[in-house]
Amino acid sequence: MRLPSASVIGLITTTSAFNLPSPKHLFSNPTDVSSNDFKIPTVHESAVQARRILQLESIGTLSTVFPTTPHATERRPSDVGGAPIGLMDYFGNCEPDTGNPTILAITIATSFKNVDAGSNITLSLRWHPQDSQWRSPASLPRFSLVGRLEDLTADDLKQNPLVPACYLKYHPDAVAWLPGNRIHESKWVRLVVEEVYWIGGFGDRAYIGWIPKEEWQSVTKEEIESIRLPGEKKGWAGWREWVGLGEAQEAFEL
Repeated sequence: MRLPSASVIGLITTTSAFNLPSPKHLFSNPTDVSSNDFKIPTVHESAVQARRILQLESIGTLSTVFPTTPHATERRPSDVGGAPIGLMDYFGNCEPDTGNPTILAITIATSFKNVDAGSNITLSLRWHPQDSQWRSPASLPRFSLVGRLEDLTADDLKQNPLVPACYLKYHPDAVAWLPGNRIHESKWVRLVVEEVYWIGGFGDRAYIGWIPKEEWQSVTKEEIESIRLPGEKKGWAGWREWVGLGEAQEAFEL
C-alpha cells in the first residue's frame, strides 16, 4: 500500500486545522442561486467592497501593452511588440469622491511610455488582510480597473491642493520623485475608471463579474466607511464612530 507523501499529509492537516469550506464554484457564480448555501453579495455591495480596498491599499499592478514600433531611446527585443506587461506601481485614493486613483507617473517608466505610445491601461489590486489569520488567497477579493490616464492640470491641483500630501501619506518615499525633482521627470495623473472587473472570492459565496461604471461611481463615503473587509483590524470606524454610531460592520468572511 502506498502511503501519502509528507506534502499531501501536510496539506490535509492544514486544511483540517482551518476547517475550510469546500468551494463549489471558483471563477464563476452558480446558475441556480436558490440552491446555494451562501448569500452572494449584490453588484453594488461588491462595488462598496472594491472602493474600500481602493481606500486601504496603495500598491497594485499596472498592465499595458508594448507598441509594435521601436522606441526612440530604449533598446527593446524585437518580438515584444503587442505583448502585455504588468509592473508594480504606487497609487493613492486622493480623489475619493470620484473613485479614480491618483498616480505619480514617472515618464521614463515602461508603463507610462507604453501609454504615451497608445496603449490602454489597467490597475489590478487585491486585498491583503491585516491580521495574522491564514486565509486562502483565492478566497480574497481582487479586481482590475480598466481605464485611461488623464493629467492633473494646474487647475485640478489648485482645486484639490491636498493631492500631494494625500499621496505622500500613502507613500512617504515618493517625496524624492515629486514633480520638479532632480532625478526623473514626473507628473500627477489620474486613472479614469471606465470598466471594473471584480472577483470577490469563491464563486459560490462572492460576486464574480463586471461592475458597471455607474455603480462604481455611485458608492458613497458613508457606504465605504460602513463595512470592514475580512481580516481588517478593528479600530477607527471613520465618521460613524466620530458621531457616536458605533463600530462599522465587518464584511462577511469569504
